Amino acid sequence: MFSSVFGSSSYFLSIFFVTTLLIYQSKAQLNATFYDTTCPNASTIVRTVIQQAIQSDIRIGASLLRLHFHDCFVDGCDGSLLLDNSATIQSEKDAAPNTNSTRGFDVVDNIKTALENSCPGIVSCADILALAAEASVSLQGGPSWTVLLGRRDSLTANQSGANTSIPAPVETLSNITAKFNAVGLNTNDLVALSGAHTFGRAQCRLFSSRLYNFSGTGNPDPTLNSSYLTTLQQICPQSGSGFNVANLDPTTPDTFDNNYFSNLQNNQGLLQSDQELLSTTGAPTISIVNTFSSNQTSFFQSFAQSMINMGNISPLTGSSGEIRSNCRKVNGS
Repeated sequence: MFSSVFGSSSYFLSIFFVTTLLIYQSKAQLNATFYDTTCPNASTIVRTVIQQAIQSDIRIGASLLRLHFHDCFVDGCDGSLLLDNSATIQSEKDAAPNTNSTRGFDVVDNIKTALENSCPGIVSCADILALAAEASVSLQGGPSWTVLLGRRDSLTANQSGANTSIPAPVETLSNITAKFNAVGLNTNDLVALSGAHTFGRAQCRLFSSRLYNFSGTGNPDPTLNSSYLTTLQQICPQSGSGFNVANLDPTTPDTFDNNYFSNLQNNQGLLQSDQELLSTTGAPTISIVNTFSSNQTSFFQSFAQSMINMGNISPLTGSSGEIRSNCRKVNGS
């Protein structure tokens, strides 16, 4: 009797565990070993393509990092930013924060081609952006971190969401903080991730109001260092097109380090959203900026953790979404 009861119990127990496992897997969290058996060289392939790209375009690392950021803030890290316009899709590339601004899509294509050649149909475009962000930072002097993987690709884009959810360089610190909070990121994440502006460039149109007519005053932003203001006015003449670019970090423009925070202390933040981190009276960001300025290790550790936090924003996993074969379009379209 005991054996028959035990046998039926173990059968139902097995069914329970299998069912539970399936439910768990369908909602599984991202993990570091996701491609260990299906595409073990994925990270190396991504890094190799980016290493080659940096040789001909020193800006590309910052551009690729920005793609991940702009992807994750709109409906999560799902590769939706990479989709081109189609009969059914309004591309996020045409949203105000991205149009004539986001770049590096060709490098993403090259990474995808290399991965498809090695392990077809396995690595998602969303995961490519996450891996590319880490490689871009570490290749230019910044920290490394363990990239959690297993994201799947969206079947659609959200252009209106991109217009409203991505923090803008002319927004107040309180607005930007609210946008970070809305995706589950805190003030420490905000300051750490702003430190990504330690490399890369920004177009004059994103900060020219600070140079000539700040907040409608007819004068420059009073928080701008005067000699830095003169330099920027030369790069960005008032009658210019607005598409000239300036270094986000005037001291070490192509190296990922903590100089961004020292620049803020010297009133040399390029974007309004940068300088506000230190110049907003009573802001909780001030002490964090000062810590990161004096301690690069602290910044690197926080940045790595905040990148993991950002990469965890609402990923599609399990059977949701798909693995696109071409990052620019939904499969079968």
